Amino acid sequence: MVRPRILILRAPGTNCDAETAHAFDLAGGLTDKLHVNRVLENVGLLSEFQVLCIPGGFSYGDDIAAGRIFGGQIRHHLAETLTAFREAGKLIIGICNGFQVLLKTNLLAAGDAAGPTATLAANDSGHFEARWVRLSTQPGNCAFLNGIQELELPVAHGEGRFVTRDDDVFDRMNGSGKFVLRYAAPAQTAIKISQFAIAPTVPYPANPNGALGDVAGMCDESGRVFGLMPHPERFVDWMQHPRWTREPARPAGDGLRIFQNAVRYFN
Repeated sequence: MVRPRILILRAPGTNCDAETAHAFDLAGGLTDKLHVNRVLENVGLLSEFQVLCIPGGFSYGDDIAAGRIFGGQIRHHLAETLTAFREAGKLIIGICNGFQVLLKTNLLAAGDAAGPTATLAANDSGHFEARWVRLSTQPGNCAFLNGIQELELPVAHGEGRFVTRDDDVFDRMNGSGKFVLRYAAPAQTAIKISQFAIAPTVPYPANPNGALGDVAGMCDESGRVFGLMPHPERFVDWMQHPRWTREPARPAGDGLRIFQNAVRYFN
């Protein structure tokens, strides 16, 4: 079996790099963790890898806005390199803070003359949310969600509310199949979600941040760039689940499937 090389790209304030590397290792990949400055010094390093992951945390302390400084570094210094990385058939994933970073790099939602088309804003609750959520998928051609219909994962963020500049932008993104991951209501209060819903249709706390259309993650048109707010690396072992002693055991946590899909993509 081919063991793709995965680069975990970190910055000051990143704090989920070790867990994410562990998840990719469990899935069969070969991981390396590098500070963004090492890559800026030698962009040729990226050619040695098949998967690039921007993990969660608080890059640069989120001093200006979540992911903005890290995203700016990538947009100004690595944009062409990462575009070539994707066009070479390689994969890019951003988790939580990494999703915030990707949205600021134009890899997931390209801006235009009027400015950014989408961002992740402060949670509607007005505070940091750390809880488990149910998720439904519409994978389309997203390499990371292949064969996955639903997930249960933890979230931990203060700025995770997906918003678009206007309704037209949302409809355009929705119509192109970019919204591959959405928050889902608990089974006993399940609500049918309109394909073109814009306002949140899943109530808090099942939708933990008030994201438009309950969007929890999105993929680019190629299916090779994926960003999500929940943390799959925090649920790769069944014993990480809060009800692991009260429910039938599973062979692995739901999150592991996302990393396994990334590895299988190269086989």
